[in-house]
Formats: sequence, structure tokens, C-alpha cells
Amino acid sequence: MSRQPWPRLRVADWTDTRDTFHLWTQIVGKVRMAYAPLLNHWWQVTLYVSPRGLTTGTVPTPVGALDIELDLVAHRLRMRLSTGEEEAFALEPMPVAQFHAQTLAALERLGLTPRIQATPNEVDPAIPFAEDHEHAAYDPQAAHLFWQQLVQADRVLGEFRSHFVGKVSPVHFFWGAMDLACTRFSGRPAPEHPGGAPNCGDWVMVEGYSRELSSCGFWPGGGEEGAFYAYAYPQPPGFEAAEVGPEGAFWSTDFGQFLLPYEVVADAEDPDATLGRFLQDTYAAAADLGGWDRAALEDDPARWPQHRRG
Repeated sequence: MSRQPWPRLRVADWTDTRDTFHLWTQIVGKVRMAYAPLLNHWWQVTLYVSPRGLTTGTVPTPVGALDIELDLVAHRLRMRLSTGEEEAFALEPMPVAQFHAQTLAALERLGLTPRIQATPNEVDPAIPFAEDHEHAAYDPQAAHLFWQQLVQADRVLGEFRSHFVGKVSPVHFFWGAMDLACTRFSGRPAPEHPGGAPNCGDWVMVEGYSRELSSCGFWPGGGEEGAFYAYAYPQPPGFEAAEVGPEGAFWSTDFGQFLLPYEVVADAEDPDATLGRFLQDTYAAAADLGGWDRAALEDDPARWPQHRRG
């Protein structure tokens, strides 16, 4: 069981901050995208949960290794180069246009001028960052609570990931849809994805869904306090009718995936086990109905019990 309570944050109480912060993460993610070499399924563009917020991790640039962190403890945007140079500014209520300008100015002082597509993806309408004076909210307490939700989700998703020895993504934060995700792959190709995400080229989805997969994660929507989700691509026949626990999990026709409201997990006597069951049941349904070779793809992470003493 978790040693810390799962934080509570109603989506309705921070929607304005959520929407602004979402666009800030897109700007940071696009900087990483400008410099990192392409990896399958766009794994090179994501952010990661850090001990203080969300980070790009190490990004190769012409002037050295860079990392950018949205520090949701001290509420600062921090940039560090392997040369020792640093830049930072406060995260506070400001329009997206101002955040965009300050980010690019700080990068320029570090000797970097990344070429990014300066409009958001997977949102509608997609106001160019430099022109967006509409999204300007920032509640530091809400942002901190969201990060704490991500810390808990990241930990349980990481445990779930450890049971799979086939191709599996890191647990990472996709700034397009603002979700923390982990994806398992069967090893087989998938039919070409039709695309259709708002303000996002269909070719992006073709790359993202080029292999048969079972994906799960968390995002600040789909429930009063956000929701965990799970889906399969291609979706095997009968998947939506599969028996999935725990109580409170359901198939959403609107979203085309299974959902488990965050509050169901947070209210549970054992939140980790509750979420773990949802992750395992949805994966098992996708793998069994899809005919995955589970014996070859799964293993016990405790198979080397001495590993923690190595």
C-alpha cells in the first residue's frame, strides 16, 4: 500500500489553471522535440515526472546537454546546461504568450534558438502561443496537487510496467493530450491509424500507433478528480465487453476506452491494489482477445530477488 495519501483535486476547481499549464507543457515539450532525434512512437518528445515536477530529462543541443524542469514545488521554470549555465523564471499567473516569450528569451541567453511549431497540438481552438492572452491562470496549490497525483500514478504505472519484458514504453507524460502513459506492445504491426486528432497531422498518429498495443495512463479529465484509462489498438473484438475491475471501472463509449475515476482509487482502502487491478484486467483483456504471446512477453520482476542488494 502507498505510504502517502493520494492527493485530492477536483477538476472543476482548477480547470483554468489546468488549461494554461497544459499549454506551458506543450511549449517545453516542443523544445525537446526540436533537438532530440526521432524515436518510435514519439518517445523522444515526452516529459517525465521528477521529484519536483515535470522534466524533459537530458536533451542534446548544439551547446551541450540541456534539461528543462517545471518545478511545481518552488514554482519555477528551470533550465540547466552541461556547461554549468542556468536560467530560471517564476511560474505565476501569466498569459501563454508571456510564458512562450520568456522561455524563448531564456533559451536564447543560453545560446539556443530552437525551431518549434508555435501552435498547440491536440486542442481546439489552437491559438498560436505568441497570440494567446486568453489562458493566463496559475494556482500554485492546484499545480502542486496535480504533480502529486502524477507522482502516485507514475509509481503504480512503473510497478505495472516491470511485469512486462516485451517492448514497453517508459512511463512518460505526453503534452499533446496532457496524460501520463505507459504502453505495452505485442510485437506485431498494426493497421494504419486513421488520425483525426485536432490540430495534429494524421501522420503523427500513424507513427504513434504503428504497432499493436495496449495502453494505460492517467489524465486530469474523465472524472471529478481525473481518471485512469486503458485502451487497445487495434481494438480486438469483444474488448469493450470484457469484465474489468475494480468496482467503478467502466467502458466509456464517448472516449472509446475503459475509465476508472481517480476518486475511486483515492477512496479505496488499498489504492495501489485497486489501480493495479484495473491496469492488469484491461491489459489481460486486450492481450487475450488479441492473441498476444503472453508467456513470452511477461515475467516476474522478483525473479532475481537479490537485485536490490546488487
